[in-house]
Order: sequence, then structure tokens, then C-alpha cells
Amino acid sequence: MSVWGLFFSSFIASTIFPGGSEAVLAYLVAEGSNPATQLVAVASFGNTLGALTTWFLGYLTAKKYPLQQLLPGKKQQAIASVRRWGRWALLFSWLPVVGDGLCFAGGWLRLPLWTSTLAILLGKTARYVMIAILFV
Repeated sequence: MSVWGLFFSSFIASTIFPGGSEAVLAYLVAEGSNPATQLVAVASFGNTLGALTTWFLGYLTAKKYPLQQLLPGKKQQAIASVRRWGRWALLFSWLPVVGDGLCFAGGWLRLPLWTSTLAILLGKTARYVMIAILFV
């Protein structure tokens, strides 16, 4: 597995497709052929770009479909969370299952792109730092 493999794994894991970028990062950190800081940066960058892809899907979808048509009541939890907490809810975009929904909701609600990107990047980087620490 290469650094490019980590990048693509991280990107895909943060879109609507499931993935295991954490396992790829852990393997590469344990292998020791690249500095852990470089691996964390690559994984964070790829994962953030994937999350922004989902954010833009939410943004584009909101232009065409009202929320009530798109999601039934129970599935609107991510929208409600992001409405309540704003861009800071995106700090939790790294969470399995709900993270993609938070990014989609951020785009849907047209949260400011730059501060949304910062919140997403901070949350995802913190997660990858913790994984790297565990496997160094």
C-alpha cells in the first residue's frame, strides 16, 4: 500500500461509499516507511476532500429538492443537528454513519464553505492523529 493508496482510501471513505482508511493508515504507520506526520496529512487531506464532495452534493441537492421531499422525518436528524450547532457540528464529520450526513446537511444548509472546511479538517485530523499515535 502506498501514500496514494492512503489518499484514495481516505477520499472514498468520506464520500457516500464505505471505506476503511483508518486500517490503511494504521498499517502504513506501523510499517514505518513514511513519517507518521506525512501519513496523517495525506489521510486528513483526502478525507476532507471527500467530505467536501458530500457537502457540495448537499448544496446542489438543496437547490432542486425541498428537505421534506428528500428525507423522511427520522432521517432529518443530521439536518437538525447541523441547524442547532452550525458549522461546529462538522467537527464530528469523522463519525461513522452520521459523519457523511452531517457534511451533506452542512451543504444543504449552505453553511459557510471556509469555516465548514476548517471544522471538517480539524475533526478528521484529530481522529487520524489518534490512530497514528496508537500504531507508532
